[in-house]
Amino acid sequence: MKKILPSHVVLVAFLALFAVHFGNRDSLAAEKAVAPKIEGNTAWYNPEDWGVEGRVWNDTEKYYHRFPARAKKTVRKPVWSLSTNPAGMCVFFETDSDRIDVRYDLTSGVLHASHFAPTGKSGLDLYSRDKDGKWRWCGINKPGSKAETKTMIKDIPRKMREFMLYLPLYNGLNSLYIGVNKDAVFKPVAPRKEKPIVFYGTSIMQGGCVARAGMSFSSILGRRLNVPIVNLGFSGNGTMDASVGDLMAEIDAAVYVIDCLPNMDDKAVAAKTEPLVRQLRKARPDTPIVLVEDRTYDNSWIKPSSMQHNLSSRKALKAAYDRLVAAGVKGLVYVKGDGLLGDDSEATVDSSHPTDLGMMRMADSMEPVLRPLLKTQK
Repeated sequence: MKKILPSHVVLVAFLALFAVHFGNRDSLAAEKAVAPKIEGNTAWYNPEDWGVEGRVWNDTEKYYHRFPARAKKTVRKPVWSLSTNPAGMCVFFETDSDRIDVRYDLTSGVLHASHFAPTGKSGLDLYSRDKDGKWRWCGINKPGSKAETKTMIKDIPRKMREFMLYLPLYNGLNSLYIGVNKDAVFKPVAPRKEKPIVFYGTSIMQGGCVARAGMSFSSILGRRLNVPIVNLGFSGNGTMDASVGDLMAEIDAAVYVIDCLPNMDDKAVAAKTEPLVRQLRKARPDTPIVLVEDRTYDNSWIKPSSMQHNLSSRKALKAAYDRLVAAGVKGLVYVKGDGLLGDDSEATVDSSHPTDLGMMRMADSMEPVLRPLLKTQK
């Protein structure tokens, strides 16, 4: 790469407009420069220089890991492996470039699954604010190999715009650069400082099996509610582990959402719900805790075993909730599973994992639950 030109050293300054659109954010020190790497007509910026939202711990083994390095010794091996995927993380920036490129190196060359498109499993997903301040989708890469350079969007009119870039749901990142026109203005925007909603769950929570990263229901809710989110979804391994509870308790959350039933039977639910809730309540006495029943399997209307799993695990969760309330545990909210995906059996890939339609329906169900809880935390 060519030598960095002094004229492309960008001093970061935040305008009052950001307070309206982005909320309370860390301001990078005025004297700190975020310098791009110049290559041809493109200036490449490294998000590690200003921070990624949804990344809670700084003491990570690799930058884009969800858990701190010390968790490798405390959580189960598959949980640790899945925590190396940056599900739910996103990068904010502002630019007047007429194109947005990305250059990335994924940790795995397995870009898709049999029921999961590469754009959802391994892709990046770009949003921008429209004239009314609403986040709207505008571009995506189409992963073709482990390491490559892609254009997310091009041929847009040159004007300052706010962008949000979601990171892969089911693949890790060794490195990431955002590319813009060499002569473009580029303003990094640091992660918000508000308390996040912390979501703990299964493959559904991690994002399986959406068409693109921004369509996981927790990310949809983050946009709608204008609040940071932390995605602690672990495919096949959202099982109310005390080791994960310890890490959750380190986060000063606005709300905890526990949605683990798809990975648990009734016996596990009965054994682990109360300990996890008490663990969180001891560490965070005033933080609301939302317990979510599992979504109804799309084929449960015709498959008795699927319906039985739904009914038995829900019964166990409700019984645990009732015992906690009777014992005086405050700040608990219970969400029923019927209706999370609708009632027409049209919202999943495989009866279990939601499509984008299913994720939208889950967000529709959860939004009226979470919105008033956020107000109590301000």
